[in-house]
Amino acid sequence: QGKFTLLRDTRTDGSFLVHHFLSFYLRAGCKVCFVALLQSFSHYNIVAQKLGVSLAAAKERGQLVFLEGLKSCLDLLFGEEEQSGQPSPLQFLSTSDLHALFDFVRLSLTATEGDAWKGPVLLVDDLSVLLSLGAAPVAVLDFIHYCRVCVCCQLQGNVVVLVHSNEDSEDEENELVVNSLCHHSDLILWAEGLATGFCKDVHGQIKIIKRLSLRQAAEQDLVQIYQYKIQDRNVTFFARGLSAAVL
Repeated sequence: QGKFTLLRDTRTDGSFLVHHFLSFYLRAGCKVCFVALLQSFSHYNIVAQKLGVSLAAAKERGQLVFLEGLKSCLDLLFGEEEQSGQPSPLQFLSTSDLHALFDFVRLSLTATEGDAWKGPVLLVDDLSVLLSLGAAPVAVLDFIHYCRVCVCCQLQGNVVVLVHSNEDSEDEENELVVNSLCHHSDLILWAEGLATGFCKDVHGQIKIIKRLSLRQAAEQDLVQIYQYKIQDRNVTFFARGLSAAVL
């Protein structure tokens, strides 16, 4: 509890980590606020069903609060939500801050009478989309800071955020956000594509960085590196050099 986990991907798609955490926390009985900016609800629901979880059922029982970013953007741009009188969490498209999005997260995860969930979880897929939609890097970092204070510190929950990164990219704003988040993360799961190119038996490597230095300045971060292969219903991890392609 109270941890901030950063999911980072470079030259590959790290969305399998998002699906893992979503199904993991729902099975654990946690209250989940999922800010889905990349895909539709039906996409996440289909993948979750393969993992043995029904997002539709989780929404009905109040365990999952789902923000479908693609639909919300269209509704806001075409004025449909303004006509209904309901403020959009994505008001930053017409303003300069993310207050409305933070209020949506805070209200979604604040416990009410009768709630029996084990702990609140904020899941964001993915944060880079906010920059693409016009949000300033400082506003994005402020949003994550306030979410960490609210969810991790006050509510003793967890925050899991996915960001895309490319060290050779000319997108300085995105790299600024990624590097800043790395400094504040308790755990970093960094999925990277293979430098040698495509391989049917190895889809990439994942670097697990446990930020021990964040808690104690004298400690060094613990880094573990594995390779992985994504299958239909799960992911296989193995040490480097021990894949089927080598053995």
